[in-house]
Amino acid sequence: MNKEIMIKIRQLKIVFGDKTVIDNIDLDVYKGETLAIIGPSGVGKSTITKVLDGLLAPTSGSVIIDGQEITGFDENAWNEIRKHMGVVFQYSALFDFLTVGGNVAFGLNQHFKLPQEEIDAKVAELLDLVGMPGTEELMPAELSGGMKKRVGLARALAIDPSIVFYDEPTSGLDPVMTMTISKLIRKMQQKFNVTSLLVTHDMESCYECADRIAMLYKGKIVQIGTVEEIKNSSNPIVKAFINGWEFKEEENDGSK
Repeated sequence: MNKEIMIKIRQLKIVFGDKTVIDNIDLDVYKGETLAIIGPSGVGKSTITKVLDGLLAPTSGSVIIDGQEITGFDENAWNEIRKHMGVVFQYSALFDFLTVGGNVAFGLNQHFKLPQEEIDAKVAELLDLVGMPGTEELMPAELSGGMKKRVGLARALAIDPSIVFYDEPTSGLDPVMTMTISKLIRKMQQKFNVTSLLVTHDMESCYECADRIAMLYKGKIVQIGTVEEIKNSSNPIVKAFINGWEFKEEENDGSK
């Protein structure tokens, strides 16, 4: 694995009111890898990605993306770095008033001044890559959930990002479409060498497309490792989560 660090998080803390959501975590994401962050609902997985794409300022800590400390960025600096970031949202977040082609081209039109023919060619190429050739003129209302996810993936990749954030990309999909999207994430990583951060609670998706997995629990990363290391973990919190068991802390207090 490439050991060049693309995202470097040190002592990241996020507090809302009197609740500490992220508690002084350290995390590295290597260039070209897909790192999955797993954990129960409400533990702050998506909160981390909000910090990384500038939607939320951390309470304290350091975040370095591609060599740049981003915690003090103003909006102009964020606009520049976002030219190199793609985001795939949990609910696709397609613009209802734009066609499929218009949605995929949105970032290109927003950040770059390109000839229309070049944009059209890029959109057609990406829709073909995600298995939706010739759908440029369809509206989001005409698409199934899985198709919307694929359009969202094409849109995220249109700007040729070096980093892609996936926020629960398989949420609400049936098992077949979940595996389709997971395979697409892996395919896009291999084709474009993007660095990806995947937030999910879907273990099958993790196993299919992640290089490493980090388990977040009560604001802390309790384990990080390869897919095989996580599958074979002896950590009781990790074991309970990946097997769908209820974790009872009183059973792991050392008295038994």
